[in-house]
Amino acid sequence: MTAATEPSTVDGASTGPGVRISDLTVAYRTPAGELPAVSGINLELAPGSITGLVGESGSGKSTMALAMLNAVQQPGRITGGVIEIDGLGDVLSLSPKQIRAARGGSIGYVFQAAQNSLNPLKTVGKQLLDLGRSHGVEDKRALVRQAKELLSRMGLSGERVLDSYQHELSGGMRQRVGIMLALVLNAHVLVLDEPTTALDMISQANILSIIKDVHAEHGLTTLVVTHDIGVVAEVADRVAVMYGGRLVEQGPTVDVLRAPSHPYTRGLITAIPRLTGDPDVAQPLPGRPPTLGTIPRQGCVFRERCAVYAAGAREDCETVDPPAYDIGAERLVACHVVEEER
Repeated sequence: MTAATEPSTVDGASTGPGVRISDLTVAYRTPAGELPAVSGINLELAPGSITGLVGESGSGKSTMALAMLNAVQQPGRITGGVIEIDGLGDVLSLSPKQIRAARGGSIGYVFQAAQNSLNPLKTVGKQLLDLGRSHGVEDKRALVRQAKELLSRMGLSGERVLDSYQHELSGGMRQRVGIMLALVLNAHVLVLDEPTTALDMISQANILSIIKDVHAEHGLTTLVVTHDIGVVAEVADRVAVMYGGRLVEQGPTVDVLRAPSHPYTRGLITAIPRLTGDPDVAQPLPGRPPTLGTIPRQGCVFRERCAVYAAGAREDCETVDPPAYDIGAERLVACHVVEEER
């Protein structure tokens, strides 16, 4: 079993390792040839931080997250890039044995729709023991104690949950079980894929509070994948906005939400319903997100839905894929118009 990634130390406090994703591309084989679902991704997760990855369904968020585990399923494959984790190295260059040890060991992953990742024919406790056996854990009693402690911190009875089947647990409880299974082997990098999907508002609030508490208690480096900007606003230190398989804007969460630069980010924020004031202020984005087969092969991937482009923008919006321009204050924006206006 590969040793878990050692956490770093900042100002005397233990934090998770840094993660650096460079030029990551993931393509899927189709009758029309190999089509990129994720293209040229560059993203850094600072040690001990929570990063929110936000975008509409189909933007490539989950594909990018699965790539962090080198777990992209056929007909997809990672065609290029590096995913480097401090103390572990490049995930994409690990041997099959090493990557199996890293999954659930160094890197914890909570899948979208937690009930779908639990075996309906086994109790949570038996699945916990299966996880321990697959990672060569010898002290099963210590593993169970650790699981019960994690569940207790999340407000659940460890004894009851470990003796339960997934259908005997609510959606919020299953999500917490997923977090427990991701952390029980002392992972230091945590990836949560749509952690609040299909939960009621109270359960969503509880899960977000648990994510913040668990992140702080365990000194994690966390990536939260979501389509909900409200989730990002609640938990994330930094936000990365994804569209058509590209990162179009990155920066500190507060700064990006207060003054979004990319037209897509502005559109996402404008589309949020308001509880007070004029309901017509909230306006949906025009058009539909691109599919794998309709993502533009050159130029800006967002231009067909972009109000700035429709009003008459630069010609290279059609011909040149905009790089991530540094606009200062730790912010990156992939937009020719924003760079020109500066």
